[in-house]
Amino acid sequence: MTNRICHIEIDEKGLARPTPEIEQERKVAIFDLLEENSFGLPAREGRAVPAGPYRLGLAIREGRLVFAITREDESPVGEFHLSLGPFRQVVKDYFQICESYFEAVKRLPPSQIEAIDMARRGIHNEGARVLQERLEGKAEVDKDTARRLFTLICVLHWG
Repeated sequence: MTNRICHIEIDEKGLARPTPEIEQERKVAIFDLLEENSFGLPAREGRAVPAGPYRLGLAIREGRLVFAITREDESPVGEFHLSLGPFRQVVKDYFQICESYFEAVKRLPPSQIEAIDMARRGIHNEGARVLQERLEGKAEVDKDTARRLFTLICVLHWG
């Protein structure tokens, strides 16, 4: 399949060192993303879209989320920048619920952990929805791909 991401790189320059939990979330998100994803680029102004699979670079530069896209052979396809504003609250909410979840796993019974995990998934879904909206006209991703990319966006926000 050509509408997919075959490699992902996160630009960690200037980022705080992640906690072990955040690092684990990142590793899982990248693994799951590369195992299964749907990432396509829409035609623009009548120009043909270079076929994938794509390599994706994620970074935060000058307060903006940057998606740098190349082909598998690393030839450039394009780059687009998204404002971080629409993500701030949902990322903050996601970090807060993740902290609660990580603490709960250490000391609470399964029924309470499950309730926190359901809330965490709800916020994660909201983040994925915001990302899909922000990507409209720039990239086409399915819900699972948006969820995994949202996790990586959260990692970029860490610290």
